Amino acid sequence: MEVPDSETIARRVQSVLSAIRQTVEKAGRPADAVKLVAATKTVTVERIREGLGAGLSILGENRVQEAIPKIRALEDAPVRWHFIGQLQRRKVRSIMGLFELIHSVDSLELAQEIDRRAAEAGLVQEVLLEVNVGGETTKAGFHPDALEAVVPAMARLPHIRIKGLMTIPPPTQEAEGARIYFQKLRSLRDAIAARNVPGVVMQELSMGMSNDYRVAIEEGATLVRVGSAIFGARRG
Repeated sequence: MEVPDSETIARRVQSVLSAIRQTVEKAGRPADAVKLVAATKTVTVERIREGLGAGLSILGENRVQEAIPKIRALEDAPVRWHFIGQLQRRKVRSIMGLFELIHSVDSLELAQEIDRRAAEAGLVQEVLLEVNVGGETTKAGFHPDALEAVVPAMARLPHIRIKGLMTIPPPTQEAEGARIYFQKLRSLRDAIAARNVPGVVMQELSMGMSNDYRVAIEEGATLVRVGSAIFGARRG
């Protein structure tokens, strides 16, 4: 559960939004180039409402069983939901229609299951492909060398739309240490985009979290997933 601290959520939201604006401007990018996804894992509905009141508009959840009750509790709120955690194929059916974007498609089999369930629901699900840029054995995601080969097969699935890539880099002591991994993801995105695969739009790069989102923005992130910098440190 989240660990309370003395700084208000509203002040944290405004601080993060200000840092995003300043970093985008410094990088010479358009003002609307980066969207903030507030990571709400373990955060209570009451604290989420505080964040929404302070300017949050996109929420990211990691766990299906935690996300669904929150989505129901916040049906009255002007919010868009993204799924940012590892998604098991057996849970795909339960989230169809709930999330605007799934960040974490890490296999062709998962993409095929999303396509099947989206077809049953009569919709087209937007997704990002998760890339294991650091080659870590403990993390999910496509190996960079394998991704280009599998993209055309995914592009033929009629009920998903590939919008870009996502990554979680290896842990680094300093934010600057993540830069090389963000650069790798951007280069991979550019390489895939250059192939002009029908049905694939490489417009999104989901990368950067509370400790390194400024570096990610400098390297082209369009979506940053920020949790503890908004809601405070948390456990679980």
